[in-house]
Amino acid sequence: MLIFLLRRVMQACFVMIIISLISFAIQDKLGDPVQQMVGMSVSQDERNQIRNELGLNDGFFLQYWRFAKGAIHGDLGTSYYYKEPALDVILEKLPATLELAFCSILLVILVATPCGVLAAIKPKHMLSRLLMIISSIGLSVPIFIVAILMVYIFSIELNMAPSFGRGQTIEIFGLWESGLFTKDGLKHLLLPSLTLAIALMPIFVRLIRAEMMEVLQSEYIRFAWSKGLSARRIYFKHALKNTMLPVITVGGIQAGTLVAYTILTETIFQWPGMGFLFMDAVSRVDTPLVSAYLIVVGGIFVITNTFVDLIYGLVNPTVRLASHGL
Repeated sequence: MLIFLLRRVMQACFVMIIISLISFAIQDKLGDPVQQMVGMSVSQDERNQIRNELGLNDGFFLQYWRFAKGAIHGDLGTSYYYKEPALDVILEKLPATLELAFCSILLVILVATPCGVLAAIKPKHMLSRLLMIISSIGLSVPIFIVAILMVYIFSIELNMAPSFGRGQTIEIFGLWESGLFTKDGLKHLLLPSLTLAIALMPIFVRLIRAEMMEVLQSEYIRFAWSKGLSARRIYFKHALKNTMLPVITVGGIQAGTLVAYTILTETIFQWPGMGFLFMDAVSRVDTPLVSAYLIVVGGIFVITNTFVDLIYGLVNPTVRLASHGL
């Protein structure tokens, strides 16, 4: 297990180096940050002086070397707009995004699991067929269309939930502010979290259904039926447990991808998280903030997938044996 862990950590470090290189390389493609920082009346000589002070006239590898040395010590540059360390600005917005992602994943687990199990147990039932039709439609509808429909139906027509902002928040242990513990915060969280959950539910419903139907055809399930075990015990203890292995893998990948999905959702609902901050940074050509965002999101994705690999290795020992070539 130790060798398995070391290999995953080394792979994660290598991936983070590639992510940092790519995120730094795209800075020059976003535009001239000096143009966004100064007015039209500033002369070209003054602009060149500012570029020299910021080190923007240095060669690419020299700039990246400075960036990499700072990144090792947790310094991802200083935001041109906020005049603060870019990492601090992102970490200030991170709790809002994690809160949104957590509620979305919770909704997916609570809804997709029973729907997938039902569709696998009774595949020819009318409700199961309806679930498959809805999931097929859900896979083909873009997330921004879902978000706009949510705003129109629940905010404009029914006036059930607010369509923008985070609402009232309270400080938790002096570490971060959360809206999970206030009524107004939960009302503001409803539509964006439901939008993200709807985007992910079809994948998990179809995956759980497909995997469980395959498991239900296996020999040990037939043996369990022959022993006279109850249907509930067979379905939920034996079949569902073995169904969860591939679901954990896909779930880990989707959890990391969820952070990227929040860009559109947070922009539409004006949710003050990392995604909304990223779009704001792009519009202002705040390149240190853009690079820092990409590295943080990449780090979350890599850590999540590494963690899922470790869980999968603990649950399924054959993964560890295969990684050793046994």
